[in-house]
Amino acid sequence: MLVVTRLRPQTPDDAAGEALRLGLLSALAILAGKPGYVGGEVGRNVDDPTLWVLTTRWENVGSYRRALGSYEGKMHIQPLMVHALDEPSAYEVVEEGTDLNEARSRSIG
Repeated sequence: MLVVTRLRPQTPDDAAGEALRLGLLSALAILAGKPGYVGGEVGRNVDDPTLWVLTTRWENVGSYRRALGSYEGKMHIQPLMVHALDEPSAYEVVEEGTDLNEARSRSIG
């Protein structure tokens, strides 16, 4: 599973960008210690330096959701999400010969 979260500081000044960078690096370190973590990076857009990205790879969606729901995730990662762009972020990895998830609602009810 691949997670791509794009973020933009609420104010476009250097201090806000630096605070977000440090927060994302801390978030990546926390996530890296969680079961099911495969890899990840923090990046900044080359054309728009106010746009940041946190990408992570996971064994499965459950591992990712448990990592975010952990104490450290709630305390240190979820507050950063106020800067996240409102767009889907979780992707299945597409490989030759594998079936894709069904296009259906995942909600209960």
